[in-house]
Amino acid sequence: MTIVKKTSLLLLCAMLLILAAACGNNKNDKKELATVKFSEVIHSIFYAPHYVAMSQGFFKDQGLNVDMNTAQGSDKGAAALIAGTADISLVGPETSIYIYNQKGDKTLKVFHQLTSRDGSFLLSREKLGNFKWSDLQGKTIIGWRPGSAPQMVLNSTLLKEKVSDVKVVTNIAAPAMAGAFTSGQGDFIQLFEPVASTLVKEGKAYFVASLGEAFGPFPETSYVATSDFIKKNPEIIQKFSNAVAQGAKWLSNASNDEITKALKPFFEGTPEDLIIQSVERYKSQGTWSTNPELTKEQFETLQKVLIENGVLKADAKVTNMDDIVDMSFVKNIGKSE
Repeated sequence: MTIVKKTSLLLLCAMLLILAAACGNNKNDKKELATVKFSEVIHSIFYAPHYVAMSQGFFKDQGLNVDMNTAQGSDKGAAALIAGTADISLVGPETSIYIYNQKGDKTLKVFHQLTSRDGSFLLSREKLGNFKWSDLQGKTIIGWRPGSAPQMVLNSTLLKEKVSDVKVVTNIAAPAMAGAFTSGQGDFIQLFEPVASTLVKEGKAYFVASLGEAFGPFPETSYVATSDFIKKNPEIIQKFSNAVAQGAKWLSNASNDEITKALKPFFEGTPEDLIIQSVERYKSQGTWSTNPELTKEQFETLQKVLIENGVLKADAKVTNMDDIVDMSFVKNIGKSE
């Protein structure tokens, strides 16, 4: 009996040591997670790869804990970076140009290009047969704030299609736009997913056009950080880029059920069929590039649109792209893993 008791005691001690070691490892794992204060411009399925990286644990696999909030505007997302209340923001890359031209103490740098087309859709109040851009003549569109990427893409599209005499309302806050439209304001509205599909499903609007398809390739939203933060935390920037790229890759290969399960926690109340429909819509127009690099050609397109919309003077163009863009982390994706 004594031998049996001693054996049992030894086994019990061994088990306790294993459990203690496991608990110790878990604690170390938690300590190793670096918290990144992250600000997204708006909340939309347009940014699905980011939410996938969160839900599938890709950020945690890289040793990062992403503390996310929604800024409701690129200007606010950029301000959070300057103020230090955000480490990384998902905003329009034009904000880096604006900040750079202010010649202040801090500059912002784009280090990862998430979307390569505009993500908004044009909806009408009345059902139209074959929509033509000329149908907007003399009409009112509820649009986005002045100087924002979707507002400029819409304006440039109207210029390209030679449509004039269109009133674009730009003073309604993003969260209130859909409500303003359903209460009777405007003839058309410019919305992102899944809000666009929600209004259509409820019979409150009709889909007429994709601004992403109408305008063509455009570097709409990028991950941006201050030059100081990037210089001090290159490992965090690289890990962050790795995780987002993994999210985009996963999204391109996952089943509808897997995608729904991954995105549902971020869009509670949105029907599953609308989640999938939104993802498919963005996929079909080539929203998420397999290469998240902001190219010189895209940068030129961006500055051309800024000049066309009167928010950047031709002589204020950023001639050296490297002053506000650092694609070294994108080029190193996967190499350090």
